[in-house]
Amino acid sequence: LPNARILIHQPAMGEAGHGQASDIEIQAAEILRMRTWLEETLAKHSHRSADEVNRDIDRDKILSAEEAVTYGLVDQVLTTRKRVPATPAK
Repeated sequence: LPNARILIHQPAMGEAGHGQASDIEIQAAEILRMRTWLEETLAKHSHRSADEVNRDIDRDKILSAEEAVTYGLVDQVLTTRKRVPATPAK
């Protein structure tokens, strides 16, 4: 919908960042793996470079509905909640 917002950001540990050093190391490695996956997935589907996505998710990036279309995260902005036929896969 036109007033929707999309937030993209890097993965975070939240409250999981405590405990034994070996557990924190495991959690940090998983977050780095998730960040790489997120960068590659967003780059693939938005047709942007992984470096650009890396910069964009380094801090919170809030996109309006139209900005999300321009970025390549959504196909279109709906103007009503009525069902719209799905766009055929390309």
